[in-house]
Amino acid sequence: MKQSFIENKIAEITNPVVKDLGFAPFCVKVTGEGGAKTVQIMAEDPATKRLGVDDCAKISRAVSAVMDVEDPVDGPYKLEVSSPGIDRLLLTLEDYERYTGFEAKIETDTPAENGQRKFRGRILEVKDNTVEIETDQGLAEISFETIIKAKLVLNDHLIKATANL
Repeated sequence: MKQSFIENKIAEITNPVVKDLGFAPFCVKVTGEGGAKTVQIMAEDPATKRLGVDDCAKISRAVSAVMDVEDPVDGPYKLEVSSPGIDRLLLTLEDYERYTGFEAKIETDTPAENGQRKFRGRILEVKDNTVEIETDQGLAEISFETIIKAKLVLNDHLIKATANL
């Protein structure tokens, strides 16, 4: 997932705080136009890959203090801290390798030869900076550099696989 300038700036400010609390920063998303924006910070416990409500509150308090001082967002904003969730975003090639065999939705900034920019299918493998997925239309090889958004699909297979994590 490609991040905006403001998302990268907020991540630079908040990631050290999240790490100091013993959590692994996952990503920062900023949504909303014009009026108040929403700044979402996703993190997880590196051991369990989860984040409880008390953990979210702890991160929120610490990050709020830094955000107040650094003031990276123009205008009002709402801060949300959460876990990436079961149907998490896929941000790195390692994420695709970790979730090989699972279904994902992938969107690219460059159309494939057939003009397609949105894909849904089972991740088969990662090789040479390319993600190969099996879709209803057949195999698709997607260059990692063209992916602008990717997310696991919440289904029974994913729920069963993550239930014991």
